[in-house]
Amino acid sequence: MTIRLYDTSARQIRDFTPLVPGCVSIYLCGATVQAAPHIGHVRSYLNFDIARRWFQYRGYDVTFIRNVTDIDDKIITKSAEQGRPWWSIGYENERAFNDGYQALGCLPPTYEPRATGHVPEMIEMMRGLIERGHAYEADGSVYFDVRSFPGYLELSNQDIDDLRQPDEGVAGKRDPRDFAMWKASRPGEPDWETPWGRGRPGWHLECSAMAHKYLGSAFDIHGGGRDLIFPHHENEIAQAKAYGDDFAAYWMHNAWVTMAGEKMSKSLGNSVLVSDMVQRWRPIVLRYYLGTPHYRSTIEYSEEALREAESAFARIEGFVQRVVEKAGGVVEPAAEVPPAFAEAMDDDLGVPQALAIVHTAVRQGNSALAADDKEEAVARLAEVRAMLAVLGLDPLDAHWAGEADRGDDLHGAVDTLVRLVLEQREAARARKDWATADAIRDQLTQSGLVIEDSPSGPRWTLGPR
Repeated sequence: MTIRLYDTSARQIRDFTPLVPGCVSIYLCGATVQAAPHIGHVRSYLNFDIARRWFQYRGYDVTFIRNVTDIDDKIITKSAEQGRPWWSIGYENERAFNDGYQALGCLPPTYEPRATGHVPEMIEMMRGLIERGHAYEADGSVYFDVRSFPGYLELSNQDIDDLRQPDEGVAGKRDPRDFAMWKASRPGEPDWETPWGRGRPGWHLECSAMAHKYLGSAFDIHGGGRDLIFPHHENEIAQAKAYGDDFAAYWMHNAWVTMAGEKMSKSLGNSVLVSDMVQRWRPIVLRYYLGTPHYRSTIEYSEEALREAESAFARIEGFVQRVVEKAGGVVEPAAEVPPAFAEAMDDDLGVPQALAIVHTAVRQGNSALAADDKEEAVARLAEVRAMLAVLGLDPLDAHWAGEADRGDDLHGAVDTLVRLVLEQREAARARKDWATADAIRDQLTQSGLVIEDSPSGPRWTLGPR
């Protein structure tokens, strides 16, 4: 068994070899908590939640770090605009992010450090970089000298001379491309004491310092959205390696959720908040929608795509429920997933290919139910549950019990409406009005429903698309 991952730094898929046998260490860039999360934000953690679950299935002991950036320019700007303390805005939105992660069934991180809790580690790293000649102080700020680090821009594969120079007018910078690790205090802003005066962290320094603290000088995987490759991850690498760390052995980046071809972003006014979405859609359906495309593939947001995801998951869920009913109790997951599913997941977390194996097993199970082959149906359900557990989509998992009432309410409302129509069909059959009965059945079929006439009366399920 070998897991293979696309490594952004190598620009190819590589065999995964952990630094410590049997263990996997992951650092994921988490939320900057200036506002509530949209679905593009939570996609990243969902993708890495599935990766973590797969590593655990393969027997690895996973240490998973997801940071919180609770101080930066955007939070300070929001604080001034709203007349609220910066920490109040950060904490409120941090809770909103965690609510979103939990609603979508994500496992909690091993540790979730906040940037403001690690200023001493940042000071220590800056001190070391200044001593090594990779950083310098200017007017109370500390900058990283990008030309002092030969490997700068290797991750993003850029030429330093082609970089834009947005800070060319900043006094004290030796090169406009140098980036701030620490920003000198300004009136009305939060600040902390350092050997170079009071100030606050730069965005990039915090992750290098926290990764070092919680995972050491070397760890296996660093992850995040592909929009972080430059400048954030490029600057993290420069700081950490210039400090003496080996840092991350693999770099994994997930693609965006887009709307009309544009990356979902609050600044563009095209974001869809998680808090709104979980009121309109079942969270397990949102997880299916956001988690089942390949992590390196862009998701173009649309209501139609969500409805398709809802229908696809309903077919899986309907099969699960019918077999449980047939078996007269819960069917435990199989000890192992099917080999084809494992092969797909081992190949750079090929969730779409793995999901196809799930749907094949569901079709086989439905055929077994139609043939009244209980043993075969139960066997397929055991496989399906094992596969869904890896994807965090097992409807029988205890996590989803909280939304069962909501799902039951929705199903109950639809069931009531469909049964009214079926009663009209039964009345037509009773008076031998076969044309009307057949017309009603055809209309229900065109609506995506499958009608089964059983000894106890007609029953309906969602049919295949």
